[in-house]
Amino acid sequence: MARFKIDLNADLGEGYPFDAQLMQFVSSANIACGGHVGDATSMRATVQLAQAHGVRVGAHPSYPDREHFGRRTLQIPAEALEASLRDQIGALHRICAEEGVTLAYVKPHGMLYNDAARDEALADVIIDAARAISPDLAVMALAGSRMVARCRERGVVVIEEAFVDRAYRDDGSLVPRSEPGAVLDDDAAAVAQALRFARAGEVVARSGKLLKLPVESLCLHGDTPHAVAFARGLYNQMEVL
Repeated sequence: MARFKIDLNADLGEGYPFDAQLMQFVSSANIACGGHVGDATSMRATVQLAQAHGVRVGAHPSYPDREHFGRRTLQIPAEALEASLRDQIGALHRICAEEGVTLAYVKPHGMLYNDAARDEALADVIIDAARAISPDLAVMALAGSRMVARCRERGVVVIEEAFVDRAYRDDGSLVPRSEPGAVLDDDAAAVAQALRFARAGEVVARSGKLLKLPVESLCLHGDTPHAVAFARGLYNQMEVL
């Protein structure tokens, strides 16, 4: 079977005990920076792990919502949200500089990610916060989303991302976690979806509709004991950047 070259990323520094093992199988690390979880100690430890494994580092900011792990929409003024995002990204940026690591991109977390995928004004808040820290930061966003388009309209380098273990709606958005079947719990199905993304840039939505989505990076979730074994299996079937 042909091996397909693609970036694999994972959300790390979120307090789960699998970061060191997962870092062996990814090429990009989205590091939590305080909005939903994380502090200076966890950020520094995760940056050091990424450096040791030659893994690209990205900031993973969130709505300021530690109570709900960033998984609900917060109705807060744009100015307040941008200030929070600047603080989060800036904290990780400073740690990266101290460790001699380049902060390469920003990937919003949780509901902020999903909301920005369809809300141009919210996408602008994230872009503005990232640019306030460094004009060189890329943005990682849901493939085919409005946020991808907005980044391109504003001249921001964008990394189009897809999820190996999430179900898709017909419009290319993710099925909400609150709905049955939102997360693929069958390894074979998740691997098949990942390979299809890497090979053909397409996915079959939950309805059966075929969606064409240009994908540059695939996200692995690292919040279960099974995550490491799954990551290893997928890694062995792909040529990871």
